[in-house]
Amino acid sequence: MQRRTGVKALIILFWLVLWQAVSIAVDNSILLAGPVEAVMALIHLAATAGFWLSVLTSVIMICSGFFIGLFTGVLLAGCSYRYRIIREFIKPPVTVIKSIPVASFVILVIIWAGSGSLSLVISSLVVFPTVFLNTLAGLDSTSVKLIETGRMFRFRTRDKIRHIYLPSCAPHIESAVCLGAGMAFKSGIAAEVIGRPLRSIGTGIYLSKISLATADLFAWTFCAVVLAFLFEKFITKLMKRILKP
Repeated sequence: MQRRTGVKALIILFWLVLWQAVSIAVDNSILLAGPVEAVMALIHLAATAGFWLSVLTSVIMICSGFFIGLFTGVLLAGCSYRYRIIREFIKPPVTVIKSIPVASFVILVIIWAGSGSLSLVISSLVVFPTVFLNTLAGLDSTSVKLIETGRMFRFRTRDKIRHIYLPSCAPHIESAVCLGAGMAFKSGIAAEVIGRPLRSIGTGIYLSKISLATADLFAWTFCAVVLAFLFEKFITKLMKRILKP
C-alpha cells in the first residue's frame, strides 16, 4: 500500500516538474502559467471572502442538482419498471435530454429562468438520464426466480425492495452515481462559465479568461477538480452504505 502511494506521488511529481519546465521554457505566464504561479494565485484567491462565497454557492447548487437528478431518476425508473405505459412515455424525453448539448440547455434556462439557479438545473438534467437508465437496467435484470420466490413467501413491498430489487440494482446505481458526480460538476461549472451568475466558480474562470490571468484560471480549475473528486468519493461511499444488502 505504501509502495503504491509512493509510486503515485512520484508520478504526480514528475508531471508537475514537467509542467514547470515547459512553463519556464515558454516564458510567458499568459500562455502557460506554471504550478508555482498557480499555487500562489490560489493562495491569493483563498485569502478573499469572495472566493469562498463563490465556492460555497457552486457546491450547494451543483450538489442540490445532483441529488434532484438522482432522486428523480430512481423514482421514475421504479415507476417505469412497474408500469409499462410510464416507460413508453418517459423514454423519448430521456433520450432527448441525453442527446441535446449542454450549451443548448444552458441558453434555454437563461432565457426561461435567468442564471441564478443555472448550475442546479443543468447538473440535475445531466445526472437524471444516467441514473434513470442504469436503475431501469438493474430492475430489468432482476432474477425472475427471486421475484417468484418473494411472491410465494408473500414478501411485503419493503422486503421485496430490500432483499430482491436492491441487490440487483445496487451495482447499476453505484456506477451511475460515480459517473454522474463528475458529470454534475463539469456540466454545472461549464454552465456557470456561460451564464456567469453573480458568485460562482464558473464566473471566476470567466473573469480569469477575460483578464488573461492564466494562473488564476488554473487556480479556479484546480479548485473545481478537487471539489468534484471529494464529492465523488463522498457520494460513492454514501451510496455503498445505503445500498448495502
